[in-house]
Parts: sequence; C-alpha cells; structure tokens
Amino acid sequence: MAPTPDWVKQLKPSGSQGSELLVAERAKSDIPVQKLHELLLTKEVIERKQRILAILKSEKVFDKSQNYFSGRMERFERALAREKKLQLLKRKHKWTLDEFRTASELVGEPGPYGLHESMFRITIAGQGTPEQQEKFGKAAEAYKIIGCYAQTELGHGSNVRGLETTATWNSQDKTFTIHSPHLTASKWWIGSLGRTANYACVMAQLIVEGKSYGPHPFIVQIRDMKTHEPLENVHVGDIGPKFGYNTMDNGFLLFNNVKVPHENMLARFSQVDPKTNKYVRHGSPSLIYGTLTWVRSTIVMQAGSVLARGVTIATRYCAIRRQFQDRDAPEWEKGENAVLNYTMVQIRLLPLLAATFALHFTGKGMMNLYQENQKRMNQTNTSRESNKRGAGPEETESGSDILADLHATSCGLKALSSTIAAEGLEVCRRACGGHGYSSFSGIGPWYSDYLPTTTWEGDNYMLTQQVARYLLKSARAVLKNPTPTNDTTRILSHFQSRVNIGCAFDILGSDEDIVAAFAWRASFLTFEALKHRDEQKKPWNDLLVDFYRLSKAHSQYLVIKNFYDVLRSGEIAQSTSPPLRTILLKLFQLFALHTLEQEGSEFYVSGACSKHQIMLARTSAVMNLLKEIRPHAVRLVDSWGFDDWVLDSSLGREDGKVYEDMFYRASELNPLNKVTVDPYPESEVLFKKVEGGYGKSKL
Repeated sequence: MAPTPDWVKQLKPSGSQGSELLVAERAKSDIPVQKLHELLLTKEVIERKQRILAILKSEKVFDKSQNYFSGRMERFERALAREKKLQLLKRKHKWTLDEFRTASELVGEPGPYGLHESMFRITIAGQGTPEQQEKFGKAAEAYKIIGCYAQTELGHGSNVRGLETTATWNSQDKTFTIHSPHLTASKWWIGSLGRTANYACVMAQLIVEGKSYGPHPFIVQIRDMKTHEPLENVHVGDIGPKFGYNTMDNGFLLFNNVKVPHENMLARFSQVDPKTNKYVRHGSPSLIYGTLTWVRSTIVMQAGSVLARGVTIATRYCAIRRQFQDRDAPEWEKGENAVLNYTMVQIRLLPLLAATFALHFTGKGMMNLYQENQKRMNQTNTSRESNKRGAGPEETESGSDILADLHATSCGLKALSSTIAAEGLEVCRRACGGHGYSSFSGIGPWYSDYLPTTTWEGDNYMLTQQVARYLLKSARAVLKNPTPTNDTTRILSHFQSRVNIGCAFDILGSDEDIVAAFAWRASFLTFEALKHRDEQKKPWNDLLVDFYRLSKAHSQYLVIKNFYDVLRSGEIAQSTSPPLRTILLKLFQLFALHTLEQEGSEFYVSGACSKHQIMLARTSAVMNLLKEIRPHAVRLVDSWGFDDWVLDSSLGREDGKVYEDMFYRASELNPLNKVTVDPYPESEVLFKKVEGGYGKSKL
C-alpha cells in the first residue's frame, strides 16, 4: 500500500471538531479538576507519576504504537524486554518500591516478572524463616533467581485443600519428594511460569509417615540456572493463548519424584522436625491469611481506577460523538445530538462514573483497615489461635478473631468491586457504539486483561460463602449478646432490636437514611439465612444462592457506608470547595439510589423501603441526578488524570481528536497495510509484496 497521500492527511472531520467540543463540555462545569485529582491521588502520588511517566516515554522499548497489531509471540517478547528495562531503570534511578509499582502500573500490561514480584517474593517474606529469607529472598530481590507461585492445578483452583501435588517427607535423607501423581495435578495458570521463572513456590500436600497435613509451600528449582532448560523429571511450559493477559506466560508444571532439601519447605509457621520426623506448628498461621487479605485489599483499591479508565474513554467519546436528532429539541437546536445527552447513555455511564469514586474511597478505607489490623496482629500473642479451623464449609469458631472481620470484608468487597469494574468496562465499550469494538478504543484490550480478576485470588462466587459464614457467626453472637463489638454486629443488633417495630427510612430526603436502609436490608438477609440454616436445618448447598445475595448486600452496604463516611470526613471539608462537595454528594446519591433501585425487591421485602419510594427513586431521584451531574461529566473523568500515553485510546483522547487518531492508526501504523495480497484462488501466492518482511509469501 502506498503511503497515506497528503490530500488525505489534510482532511478533517465534518462539523464541530472534537477538540472544540471537549472545550465546550469543560466550560459547562466549574469543578476544580486539579483539586479533585489531588483528593483522589494526593500531590505526592501525582508528582511521582508525572516524573516516572516522563522516563518511560523517553525509552523506545515502551513505545505503544504496535501494541494492538502484535501477535502472541511478539507481545510476549516485547513484554519481557519491557520488564528487563524496568529493572534496569529501577537500579539506575534507585526507585523505591512505590516508585517501581507506579512504573509497572503506568506501563499498563501484565509482564513476565509479575508473579515474581507480587507473589513469589511476598510469600518468602511472609512465610519463610529468617534463614530462608536470607537464602531465597535476597536472591529473588536481586533477580538472581526468578520465581512464581504454583498453587492452582489443572483439576483444582478455589479448593486449595483438594490439591493433588504431594510433598512426601523422607526421614532417611531429610528431604521432601515433590510429585505429580495425576495429570490433573499439573500446576496450571501459573503466571511467570511458562517461560520465565527458574524457581517456583509450590503448594503441595505435605505427607509425613503416611499422614497428610494439608497444602504447604515449598521452594523448588525447575530450570537450569545457566541454560534455562527444565531440570530432569520436571515438565514445564506455557499453557497457550488466552482471552486476554497474553503478555504473561501462564504455565503448567509437573514433577516426577523430584527431591528438595529440608530447608526448602517454608517454615515460619510449620515444619517437619528433622530430628524427630514429627510435624510441628508454631507462630501464627493467621498471618498467612493476612497475605491473601492484603492481595484482595489491593484489588478493591485498584477497582475504582480500573473502571475509571473505561469511564473516561466512554464519557469523552460520547461527549464528542453525534448521532441522530432529539425529536423534541427546539428548532434552533436541530442537528445531530451528542450521544451523552441521551438519557439511555447517561443511565449506563454516569452511575459507573459515580462507582469509580465509591470504589476508590472504599479501597482506601480497606487498605487503612488492613494496615491497622496488621499492627494489631503483630502485637498480639496468637498462640491460642493455632489450629481452630474446622474441616467443613462453615466455621463455628474463627481461626483468627482479629482477622475475621477484615477477611470477610476483603472477600466480599473483592468480589463486588471486581465484578462492578469488569462488567462496567463492557458497558463502557458498548456505550462507544461500533468503534468500541476496535482495539483502538482502548477498552476491549484492557477489559480482557482485567477480566481474570473476577476468578483469581478467590472466585467471586466462591468468596461469597466466606462472607456469609462470617455473617452467620456474627448473627449467632448477637442473639447471645446484643452488645456490638464492631460495625457488623452493630447493624445486626440494631436490626434485631427493631425487627418487630419496623423502620421508616427517608431514602429520598436523608443521605444517612440511605446508608441505614442498606444496613437494614443486609441484616434482614443475614437473619433470614440464619433461620434457614439453624432452625430449618437446610443443607449448605441449598443456601448458596441466598449466601451470594447476602454477601452482595453486605458488600454494597460497606461501599455505600465508606463513600458516605468519606464525604462527611474532615479531609473532604478541608480540601474541597462547597460546589465540589455538592457534586461528590450527588455522585454518592446517584450510586446509592441507582443500586437500591436495581435491588429494589430485596429492599421492599426486608421492609427497608416502600414500593412507592423505590418507584420514586427510579422515576424521579435518579433521573434528576443524571441531569444535575451531566454538565460535570467530562471534568469529573478529567480529575482521574489519565495521560493519553497511559490510556492508549483513540476514543478517549484528552484533546478530542478522536477520528484523526483512529484513521492515523489504521492507515499508517497498521502492518497489514504494508502487504499486497494475491486474492485469486488459482494462485498459490499469498502475498505479492511484503514491506518490511512481514508474513508468509506462499502457501
């Protein structure tokens, strides 16, 4: 194909230009974008992002122009090069951990070192003894060894207790034999394992003198340190292309009776005594629980910004895109209407815009709660907690009183927030119309990479059982002693004290009553589930759908409460102007009332709201809020501060040059346009001419 001719380059989109339209959109609002940006991220984080972004943009390896055109092999190769460059930049600029994480976040794609950083090193630090941290941890920190976290298997994912890989203690030579007895014991989906890692933290069933003690972590070398080829009796490789996440080498791993030394079992909380050959527990296994809680807390924290990318792109594009006429518009406003003016688009996008703020503030609260509880955990003598967890799906006594509430909260919010973000990204893509299907939109590829978050670190449906289990236990405690010990027992006690009186929440006139209505509904569902379980003796499996609804209700209450508490906080009062506080409050009301209306049957059945209130929430309150927020939509998404380089989106460009950018990518960056094909079936020639050596020329 000939280069794009000059006469094409000089063409402009018809009508008002995108840049002019976004300028006009921003002029409708007085939202102080920078102030809101600082409220979301803080000045320190903003400065750090800008400084590191400038470094990344100056490095050729991070050029994104071919990202959307590359195949699996090219994408992985480029991702590995970027990961190596990030490590070199980290050393050159002496980046802190926060700075390095910022750089990885800005690159915006999963890389082959991902699980080395996020799980391998963290597991060694959290579950290894000081000696193991010295031996394995320091080598991993220096990238002398590169590891992964090998837990999930071909036949087992969420059910960790069902893992089939074994680690058998050999008393004669004081070693463990790691073995894969079945095909389904193959480690599967393990990030960084496919081609990159030379070590793995393998979760395997510990067997001592014929008795199984459950899954434990073992550090196992899997590849030669010089040749990087698999070691003897180790079969390892990449599992192949996925729906997304194709810059990561997710892998499989099988062992055929591979021996590892005694010191390779991470032994901070348990070990096999080499002298007595007995299994010994020590320390607090609840801290292992804490590692998973931290990971889930970060997922909650990230959900708001993940969704904000899609909402930013869709909102900007829908403000620029013109389609059809508003048949009821006055004569002087005739002409194609901005898509964002249609209420059917507003009802899809603006509640998601509100959700970005709700999830962000909830994530911050979640991380603060985690850090507070970690301090308490480290100060508490927890030897009494050593082994209280039962084998069944329902605990009657928690393994950790301190972590129980946090664990349940992290499970429920991880499930809810990642579901909102994943489903919201697809809503944003579809709101962009036909162009949303193009990779150039920037939403589809981001969605496909984010989607596995709904199943890893606990499948979202499975996690809801853990939330329900905790709520049932809390309800039993309240029935015995109504004195509340935390927020969960507080709302349950309040409900129980008024269950025979009822409630009278003014959800349309009081923001505090909105929060109370969500608490009432969650409490009602908790005691209903408890009645089914304890009085009617229903099997656990028969109640799983009820438990899912209960977990969702409780988690929605937590998001609503967190959002409302932040808006009432001194931080908001001191750092925002009255107009900005008003808009944030309207975003809270929109998110809360739109959620309430969607779950209207449960609010009605629980007695939290009347049918008339729910109807007014939908037909009046939500629709009025859409009108009030609409003029501020573009400035609100601007406040997230996404650089065009980060979004990598034609449709979401900050300057509004949507169609120019889309045409440029298609016409000038697309390598397929450098190929001249032979289209006739009689000819075995496929490509008559290939500029730059791209592709095959013959069958």
